[in-house]
Amino acid sequence: MKTVSTIAELRTEVHAWRSQGEKIVLVPTMGALHEGHLSLVRMAGDSGDRTVVSIFLNPAQFAPDEDFDSYPRDTDKDVEKLRPLGVDLLFMPRREEIYPQDFSTLITVPGVAEGLCGASRPHFFSGVATVVAKLLNQCRPDVAIFGEKDFQQLLVIRRLARDLDMDVEILGAPIIREPDGLAMSSRNAYLSADEREKAPLLYQTINEVANAIAVGEAIVDLLDAAGKRLTQAGFEVEYLEARDADTLAPVTTRANTPTRVFAAVMLGKTRLIDNVAVP
Repeated sequence: MKTVSTIAELRTEVHAWRSQGEKIVLVPTMGALHEGHLSLVRMAGDSGDRTVVSIFLNPAQFAPDEDFDSYPRDTDKDVEKLRPLGVDLLFMPRREEIYPQDFSTLITVPGVAEGLCGASRPHFFSGVATVVAKLLNQCRPDVAIFGEKDFQQLLVIRRLARDLDMDVEILGAPIIREPDGLAMSSRNAYLSADEREKAPLLYQTINEVANAIAVGEAIVDLLDAAGKRLTQAGFEVEYLEARDADTLAPVTTRANTPTRVFAAVMLGKTRLIDNVAVP
């Protein structure tokens, strides 16, 4: 596994592979790698000839009062986790490589970026869209892989690639969960022991809601009862909604369209997000 830190080095490596007709797959990450990230890397190995992983903690998607400074970082451990997985190139740019001093461009993706996480974190998706657009332009992969835990982010990136005519296939990878159901996340490290014991209730609750929607129970009533259950258990509910899985339009009555249940909560000082498909 070769490591590079500049766009010029990245392009040199990728150009050599592309000239030989090899299929290139990119897995963008912010580091603090866990099994969820590693599942994306394994998927990349099955999806092309060459795998590129990027590690860049993107400041543009953090508000001033959020956890950029405290976000988990352990580059040495990240590298050791990647070594056995057949990664061909690790791209670890410095901040000034991605955002030069006079950088001023931001990309916005109206529609799918609105509501859900876009309502409480209005800065977030413009930061994500901008850095992902840059990474896709820098690497020019044939395929890029993102996890479905951040499902709204996945749809934002798909719309970005479509609207800007980027010649790349955006793949979503299934959520990887702990044995008790908690969706794996770098921010789970913030949970206290008591909070970690309580955290799986989020998945249990939205999974029960999704199954109840599937058999025809009233969506509004289900969401209301689920929100009260989480609140009583000590969660601060930011949103708990059923949405169309393709457009993210709100779903209040069961229709013959793919639907997902989305939730974001605060548990202590930790923000948890999760989503499940309605069967």
